[in-house]
Amino acid sequence: MSAPADALPRLLYVEDEVETAAMVAEVLSDEYAVDHAGTGEAGLELALGRRYDVMVVDRRLPGMSGTDLLTAVRTAHITTPAIMLTALGTVDDRVSGLDAGADDYLLKPFDFDELRARLRALRRGRGPGMRREMGDWLFSASALALYAPDGARIPLTQAEGDLLELLTSSPEHVFSRDEIVASAFPGGSASSVDALVHYVRRKSTPELIETVRARGYRSGMPR
Repeated sequence: MSAPADALPRLLYVEDEVETAAMVAEVLSDEYAVDHAGTGEAGLELALGRRYDVMVVDRRLPGMSGTDLLTAVRTAHITTPAIMLTALGTVDDRVSGLDAGADDYLLKPFDFDELRARLRALRRGRGPGMRREMGDWLFSASALALYAPDGARIPLTQAEGDLLELLTSSPEHVFSRDEIVASAFPGGSASSVDALVHYVRRKSTPELIETVRARGYRSGMPR
């Protein structure tokens, strides 16, 4: 017996192709309470008006594009994980979609089982681009970037991204320097961890990474 709609995780699906939308919504309806919008403007109104567990957004929409929609959602500090659907597969297209706010990218035509698996991965926090809140800041591993409270994008090096990925994976945990080296930088040293912390703080704010005296570092909650 299917779960009642109000017990299912809620998914926002933005797609203008009527037949495609009906088919995808039907496939996902066993696992999600699906709200469908046929335009970017309608999708944005829904995204701003209620809480969703995950979003699936087509890139090419009439009027407001999928990238413009996600940019507006992220500017409003809504961190709901999102998959962008697109027929465009170049590196530049993927990068622009991720920079706009997508957490994952799926090329059309796609397999329904793969879409469902990617949605599950995002909701578990294990998607390739899961965005994580750090106080009023946002960290995106896929985009290798921090987003300041004013929306400014701050690019990170791979090592800086790996450090923040580890710290935000367990925000309450204090990671010793040895733990950080073992988990994120095999072959590194305590001094290299300190240097990376310094670089990230210099790019953002000192409160982004908290120092716990005699123990190590943890994710900060700057305001």
